[in-house]
Amino acid sequence: MDSIKDVVQRKYGDAALQARSGVKANCGCGTACCDPITSDLYEEGEAAAIPAEALLASLGCGNPTALAELKPGEIVLDLGSGGGIDVLLSAKRVGPTGKAYGLDMTDEMLALARDNQQKSGLTNVEFLKGDIESIPLPDNSVDVIISNCVINLSADKDRVIAEAFRVLKPGGRFAVSDVVIRGENMPEPVRRSMELWVGCVAGALEERRYRETLTRAGFHNVDLEPTRIYGATDARHFLDEAGISDDAVLADIDGRFMSAFVRAQKPTAAKECCSSTCCA
Repeated sequence: MDSIKDVVQRKYGDAALQARSGVKANCGCGTACCDPITSDLYEEGEAAAIPAEALLASLGCGNPTALAELKPGEIVLDLGSGGGIDVLLSAKRVGPTGKAYGLDMTDEMLALARDNQQKSGLTNVEFLKGDIESIPLPDNSVDVIISNCVINLSADKDRVIAEAFRVLKPGGRFAVSDVVIRGENMPEPVRRSMELWVGCVAGALEERRYRETLTRAGFHNVDLEPTRIYGATDARHFLDEAGISDDAVLADIDGRFMSAFVRAQKPTAAKECCSSTCCA
């Protein structure tokens, strides 16, 4: 059986090729035309300033660049940057004295993102190849970490959060959009479905556990702000695509998923994390 990473990489590589052909990408969250998670995330003015292929490749669940309160001169890192839309928007916000990094593991997405950067004319941008569980940047080197519906795809979220803490400067901000579960005991058919994991849902953390993971890594001022809550009608799209048509499952997850903006801060005088989770 393929690993979660293999399936995610293959699906997102296909999504990049879809975007290049002029088709709205679909990672498995539902049909691209009516996907309640990935649709209508960007204001018209933002979208107009970004290459069309970057918007077509967008598979996020929020707009972290609009909520992260980026400042001129800051250094920003986007975990799982895909076609580059949030990196390019961040680069515009931090201006020529700042910098925006994008990190992605998929060659097709990186190639698309670099093409989009060239079309945008932005020079304060760099796309890196690598895993979000092992960020190829030095300690204390980034002011803000953003991410758009990617952390939920990782099979080792503790490691992702620990790495985010490591590369942030003291006082740095974690400001990501992600899919989060409201309440515990997710139905097992959903958890088992690799298609739903790739489609941004089955790998999501429960809200309490997300807070605990951030706190354990050393973050403080942790906050989760719901931005969209998905009902049974929304869920039917992605359940049908994954071959799960059980009405009982549908009823059990009604209102259980949400897109959320997750905020946290690395302390100004950060203590070294010494838990087994983040020192592995």
